[in-house]
Amino acid sequence: MTKEDSSKLTTLYSLYEQPMYRIAYAVLHDEGLAEDAVSDAFIRILGKLHKFDDCRSAKTRSYIIKVIKSTSINIYRKNKRRFTEEVPIDDALQIADIRTDTEKKQQVDNILSTLDEPDRSIVMMRCIREMSWREVAEKLSLTESNVRKRFERTKKRLRMKGAVSDEK
Repeated sequence: MTKEDSSKLTTLYSLYEQPMYRIAYAVLHDEGLAEDAVSDAFIRILGKLHKFDDCRSAKTRSYIIKVIKSTSINIYRKNKRRFTEEVPIDDALQIADIRTDTEKKQQVDNILSTLDEPDRSIVMMRCIREMSWREVAEKLSLTESNVRKRFERTKKRLRMKGAVSDEK
C-alpha cells in the first residue's frame, strides 16, 4: 500500500466509520455484526482506493453507502436464523440520506470551527461523542460544574448567533 493510499484510507475511515456503523447497526441490530460489516466494507473499499480522487465527494460517499448497505444485507442474510423478527430494510436504510448528512456535517464543522478551546472540545464530547458530564470533566481536567457552565454559555452564544436551536 502506498503512502497516498494509506492516507486516503485513514481519511475515509475518519469521515465514514461512524455513519457506516449506524447504517450497519440499523440493518443488523447487533453491535458485533455491525462492526464486522464495517470491517468487511473497508476491506472491499481497500481494493478500490485508487478510484477515489476526493474522499469527501458525493460520489465517494454514495459508493461507500452502497458498499456498507450491501455488506450489511449480506451479513443479515447469512445470519437470518439468529434474528427473531424481520428488519424493515427500507426503513433502516433511510438514515443514509446522503445530502442531508453531508449538509448537517458541514454545518456542524462550521459551527465548531468558530469555537475556542476548551469550548469546542466540550461541545464535541458532549453532543457528538455523547459523553457524560463527568467523563468530559475528567478528560479536560475541569470540574463538572465548570464544564456544564461553559457548555451553557457556549450554547447561549451560538443561539444568539442563530447557529443552534433550543435543542441539545
